[in-house]
Amino acid sequence: MNNDLNVFALVLGASLPVKLVLGLLIGFSIASWFIIFRKKAMLDRANASADQFDERFWSGTDLAGLFRDLGANSEKLSSSAAIFEAGFREFARLRQRRGMDSRGLLEGAQRAMRVASTREIDRLERNLEFLANVGSISPYVGLFGTVWGIMIAFQGLANVKEATIAMVAPGISEALIATAMGLFAAIPAVWAYNRFATKLERIGSRYDTFVEEFSSILARQAHVEDGKA
Repeated sequence: MNNDLNVFALVLGASLPVKLVLGLLIGFSIASWFIIFRKKAMLDRANASADQFDERFWSGTDLAGLFRDLGANSEKLSSSAAIFEAGFREFARLRQRRGMDSRGLLEGAQRAMRVASTREIDRLERNLEFLANVGSISPYVGLFGTVWGIMIAFQGLANVKEATIAMVAPGISEALIATAMGLFAAIPAVWAYNRFATKLERIGSRYDTFVEEFSSILARQAHVEDGKA
């Protein structure tokens, strides 16, 4: 049983630079998993909130009444509800101005909705770049620890007359653990980043579609009011 691989013993016996590399990579991994779980919950809530609002929006409810209901909790709004609230609020504000034509009303509402949409996407993208950075640099950090460990292992043979594989095997083993730890930190981060980036792209497209659809509704309402005027 003496040939069994004892990773914990190898880590404890590693040189200080390798230990620092392993500690850094473990920190990267813990932070990555924290962001992964938090980001998944955030994106799931965004999709659920958009589904709930879309169901109410397209149910034929009165838009002014919907705006009043949402306005009571405007600071807590997110997803499509925040975009709708921003657009309708700007539309109602501009409509009170004298001499404002339908085109000006529509452009003002669209600007407000785009700002709200961008703000929502920025909120959902927060800390996502950390996953990309971990996925990019962790293998190289692990490789640094491996190179350093192997260098130390072979340096120990300088004063030895007869070198055997048994003498360098522990040092090489502890060095390779740094590479393994780098991949352990990088692979989940890269996978999560790609998955979340795809979800964010879909959510962004969904917001853009809602802006266009709601703009069409506001355009028809603005033209009707111009006709009455």
